[in-house]
Amino acid sequence: MDRLVAKMTIFQELKRRNVIRVGLAYLLAAWVLLQIVDFVLEVITAPDWILQVFVLAAAIGLPIAVVFAWVFEMTPEGIKRESQIDRTQSITPQTGQKLDRVIIVTLGLAVVFLLVDKFVLSPGIEQGDIPRTVTQQPVRTSPPGAQNQTPSMVALAAKSIAVLPFIAMSQGMDDEYFADGLTEEILNSLAQLPELLVTARTSAFSFKGQEVPVQEIAEALGVRHIVEGSVRRSGDRLRVTAQLIRAKDGFHLWSENYDSTSEDTIAVQEDIAEKIALAMDVVMDEEKRELMRKAGLRDVEAFIAFQKGASLYEKAHGSSDQIGMLREANRYLEQVTARVPGYSPALAMHSDVYVHLLMDDATEHEPEATPEEISQIHALAVSDYREAIEHARSPTERNNLEIDLAFITGNWRGVPTRIERFLAATGCESFTWIDPVAINLGYSEALLSRESELRMCDPLSASSWWSEVRALLWASRPEQALETANQAVEVVQHDWVYLNLVMSLASVGQFEQADIEIDTRFQSEANALLARVLNSAMRGDGPASDEWYQQAMEKLDQSRYFGLIASAWRGDRGEANRLAAEIDQKPFGPVALSVISWWCTCGGPWEIEATPNFAAMVAETGHSWPQPSPINFPLKGW
Repeated sequence: MDRLVAKMTIFQELKRRNVIRVGLAYLLAAWVLLQIVDFVLEVITAPDWILQVFVLAAAIGLPIAVVFAWVFEMTPEGIKRESQIDRTQSITPQTGQKLDRVIIVTLGLAVVFLLVDKFVLSPGIEQGDIPRTVTQQPVRTSPPGAQNQTPSMVALAAKSIAVLPFIAMSQGMDDEYFADGLTEEILNSLAQLPELLVTARTSAFSFKGQEVPVQEIAEALGVRHIVEGSVRRSGDRLRVTAQLIRAKDGFHLWSENYDSTSEDTIAVQEDIAEKIALAMDVVMDEEKRELMRKAGLRDVEAFIAFQKGASLYEKAHGSSDQIGMLREANRYLEQVTARVPGYSPALAMHSDVYVHLLMDDATEHEPEATPEEISQIHALAVSDYREAIEHARSPTERNNLEIDLAFITGNWRGVPTRIERFLAATGCESFTWIDPVAINLGYSEALLSRESELRMCDPLSASSWWSEVRALLWASRPEQALETANQAVEVVQHDWVYLNLVMSLASVGQFEQADIEIDTRFQSEANALLARVLNSAMRGDGPASDEWYQQAMEKLDQSRYFGLIASAWRGDRGEANRLAAEIDQKPFGPVALSVISWWCTCGGPWEIEATPNFAAMVAETGHSWPQPSPINFPLKGW
């Protein structure tokens, strides 16, 4: 009883001295002040540490204010120690009333700020806070491509996340690849959860080695949350630090340090992925845990080798030594499949060099394989895909791999059904060869929402932007294609993205602007010449188109491939039919022709009678070819 009385006495004394009121007024005033400071600092793009200093100062100030209210009191003569004041003369009731008014006013300001933030500073947030796509320019008030977003992607926006490459804090020979492998294992695990939108590796890893604020990275990738961490290896000892950050305010939703051994790497990775999922409010069960486990390699040596192979694979595309680098990548990918048989991503990458060699053989690219090798590599590519399909990690991945296998074999009989499954799917499961198949069979309009979804999953990928713009052009949406192409060139620097921009400009009659883009953007002279052929042909200028064509063919080594496309643009039916017939007779020729037809965006680049093997391949699907030309090529009369 005495203890209860003592507690009541202390509480009454706190009320009498206005300590509780001072504490509450201080907290409200500090919150409002910090919101104002945060807004101002964001406007002037000040460093994050400045806001952190204000937060620290506010936190330190709270106990000081409370102690001050306990020890001192306001009097008509000024501030005096409470112990020196006659309580019969105290004016704490009047001071308390003033503090009440301060609290009410401050609370009102807080409510006003919240309303302004909700309805003025952040309009549209009730619609799911649609993720913004990447931009290297000042932040837009609305995300590029927002009109194409599906409800499923909008719903996922609140739980969007990017896993940045963990920093290797040690200098061992493979430590950087080890850190990258650990990162990708976490990323792949999280990507299996349908509740989360996880940025693809290509885009997330583009920030490797860069010191960019978390808020800027999140804005660039269109996500709400960032995972970052570090890895240190010393002998058999392993130290991993990981944290999940809410990008808007830098608040750490979860963080943990792991001190373990290299033998426990897989357990550490799985624990990190699961705790991140829980922190993102994902309800976990054994089925989801099993999906996460199946997604990864679960072998340290294998994921180090995979990182080496994947790095070479990515660098190869766009390189002048593409085949050589892909061959080198395959040496590492073979190490992966030797340790983890059937790992589908490694097998799909492994097949790529074979497809390129077959495509080059069909289109008269400078040969980089012997005739004996050409006769064998098609079977090797098919073998890779069949094994990948057998060990696919999900039904969606299996379906996408089956489309790729149908593409490279030219057996398109069951492709429409698989395309329908692809279109009905959601999430970020990637694909390789569906575009030329689907576009040639008339699915351009249906592809649009999936292309937009997948571009949001990988917003720094040139191929993602390329596919979306090309689908928009094929769907006869030139204005929307131009808008998206303009957004693409702000994000990625790649000649094929620039070529899409030129085609989009010409399709709406902006030929002069297309000339300016050709003069200023292209990195390759050969690609710029091809763009000039395109622009002059769409302008209807036959002589200029012919002149640029001659110059382009001297620079471009894929004479049949680009020669056929440019001949169709220029309206040279005889040359287009001749080149198409030559390609059609090659073992991989009908498949190569499907890519050329998609790439041309001109309806039928040749007459179907010239390519009986291609015609038979399309006829198996029950669909007609060619699709109507979505763009007017005034020189092309068929």
